[in-house]
Amino acid sequence: MENQVIESFCEKDTFEAGLMLGERCSPGDIVLLYGGLGAGKTVFTKGFGKGLGIEETINSPTFTIVQVYETGRIPLYHFDVYRTGGPDEMEETGYEDYFFGKGVCLIEWAGLIEDIIPPGCIRVNISKDLGKGFDYRIIDINTPGK
Repeated sequence: MENQVIESFCEKDTFEAGLMLGERCSPGDIVLLYGGLGAGKTVFTKGFGKGLGIEETINSPTFTIVQVYETGRIPLYHFDVYRTGGPDEMEETGYEDYFFGKGVCLIEWAGLIEDIIPPGCIRVNISKDLGKGFDYRIIDINTPGK
């Protein structure tokens, strides 16, 4: 597993970290996003979408669970499972079609559905360090060997 740690000093840095990962992803990849409220998951996701070539605005799909973007080089299936009832509610979304489809899945709050996450996913943890400033983030990307 390859591990990359990126220091982010502003939203632009977080966006660019997402952009870099989006450019490297392939169909079938599943990206798990971890981090507390306000950590920068949505900013990272916007950059990730740009890295896939998606031009439309990416928003957090908080009330729909999954948002599909098909305008990039690879479809993006953007999940936000913060408000789900866990793995049982995920069944209703038909998540397996997305997880094993032709696009890339990006899952915010992935820790809430760990029981249904397949092995070999890319794990991204975004954490704050307020001692280094309000906008400072550590972005830790763990990629299984490809």
